Amino acid sequence: MSADAEGAGDDVGPAAPTDNVDRIDADGSVSADRICERLRDVVDPCSAATGSNLDIVELGLVKAVEVDGGDVRVRMRLTSPMCHMVPYFYEEVEGRVSDLDGVASVDLDTDAGFEWSEDLMSEAATEKRQALLDEQAARYEAEQSERAEQTDRPTESTASSDA
Repeated sequence: MSADAEGAGDDVGPAAPTDNVDRIDADGSVSADRICERLRDVVDPCSAATGSNLDIVELGLVKAVEVDGGDVRVRMRLTSPMCHMVPYFYEEVEGRVSDLDGVASVDLDTDAGFEWSEDLMSEAATEKRQALLDEQAARYEAEQSERAEQTDRPTESTASSDA
């Protein structure tokens, strides 16, 4: 990135209401908004493992998208310093963004994993996550109730020995 792109803070427009991404278009032929659209196709693997399939933009993992000519820099927050998915993120971000017209290079910068919090998630992502947690809690409660009923019921062998 050139020094001009680093100082392009005056070009930052307001973030879309559904995310917390700073968008900096210095003089690019591809827009930061278009790049963010592509980044919405990158599902966070940890959310996929829980069944919520949230993308990295709605999770608040994408901090900034900077475009300087054909050079794109995506600044990303990790949810943990122990994140093992950085290679996945590099591959996915580069793969989704590099084929856009006007993109010459893609850089992904990740932080140390201390900046992200649940407050950075979009409202829709928060609601989806909470619905999944509520569903899991209800399923767990039903399983526990069923187990309790099974242990309270006399089995055939104990019923016949009592007679």
